[in-house]
Amino acid sequence: MVFKRISVIGLGYIGLPTAAVIASRGMEVIGVDVSENAVNTINQGKIHIVEPDLDMVVQAAVTTGKLRATLTPEPADAFMIAVPTPFKGNKEPDLTYIEKAAQAIAPVLEKDNLVILESTSPVGATEKLCQWLQKERPDLSFPTDKGEQADIQVAHCPERVLPGKVLQELVSNDRIIGGITTHCAERAIELYKTFVRGDCIVTNARTAEMAKLTENSSRDVSIAFANELSMICDELDINVWELIRLANRHPRVNILNPGPGVGGHCIAVDPWFIVDSSPKTARMIRTAREINDHKPHYVMHQIKSAADEFKRPVIACLGIAFKADIDDLRESPAKAIAEELTASGAGEVLIVEPNITELPASLVDAGARLVSLDEALQSCNVLAVLVDHREFKKLQAADTKQAMVIDTRGIFG
Repeated sequence: MVFKRISVIGLGYIGLPTAAVIASRGMEVIGVDVSENAVNTINQGKIHIVEPDLDMVVQAAVTTGKLRATLTPEPADAFMIAVPTPFKGNKEPDLTYIEKAAQAIAPVLEKDNLVILESTSPVGATEKLCQWLQKERPDLSFPTDKGEQADIQVAHCPERVLPGKVLQELVSNDRIIGGITTHCAERAIELYKTFVRGDCIVTNARTAEMAKLTENSSRDVSIAFANELSMICDELDINVWELIRLANRHPRVNILNPGPGVGGHCIAVDPWFIVDSSPKTARMIRTAREINDHKPHYVMHQIKSAADEFKRPVIACLGIAFKADIDDLRESPAKAIAEELTASGAGEVLIVEPNITELPASLVDAGARLVSLDEALQSCNVLAVLVDHREFKKLQAADTKQAMVIDTRGIFG
């Protein structure tokens, strides 16, 4: 079957680039989102997120009529679900967004449609998606009950892209295709091969779900080692940046750089999905998560201790995004540190974040101010480097001589 119309559910950091790339291949794409602002912005040929070159691809797709956004799902040949999968307060996976997406698309499903879950999900989520769809559409059959003969094909294909390089990696990266059945996987490959140059590797849905969680948990464990090492070096009065450079000269050692914690919608969240599925066995994964969750509190203590040296502390936080050179604040340890500093009254808090135009309400309401880098350097007596944006990497030690510096990113290392 030739795919002519694709529906992408969720037009965020993954969904919108995916929709734009598919539309650039000549297919009609209907993007669906619950945000009226996002829908209106996209339909004007503009974007509501920051991602290099995405604005040009979206503008071209909208101008040619290949991409259109809407609040309500419409019939299509395939539906790609790219909605958030956060966790609840007890670290239990929250699949509410996937369930609502299933309820939204169910009324327009037709026989021979393909449904793909791209959202990073705990093991078993794709099967739950089938159950939710089946509950809404008992007149159709699904692969969890009818196998290869099902009316609707369902697969899991987790996104595997790096913010800042999403457009490139959507096309070049290998994709893991986890079908509920072999036929489901075959149909999914047909779709992904229309825009993916990397290999499409077939497995079952549960293994595909676990593969994405494993990739991010492996990174999390490696980062936890670096973060724990940085705290040990503080105790022993050792420059951790020099230490890592020396250790990495060994041909089989590759220690990552530490930071103020771990943020983003993947690495800071996904390991908890494994822990939730296997709480007694996932001991290392849990410990790594706890180390990385603790690191922001450790950094906050460092900053507050420095602020206590001054009668009128003025704390400049360089960066609140979860990683360098993007505007994404989700699960950002830097943002959490800035919020805690502001709320605790540790001093006047100045925020330098070149990738946003206004601060989140949580920071504004507490009294933080968004300022330029020059103003921050001139005004602060405590400087906390929380994100290594390109603008900050140009700083020299002489630029900060009037301030006590807490450098969590090693730009002065």
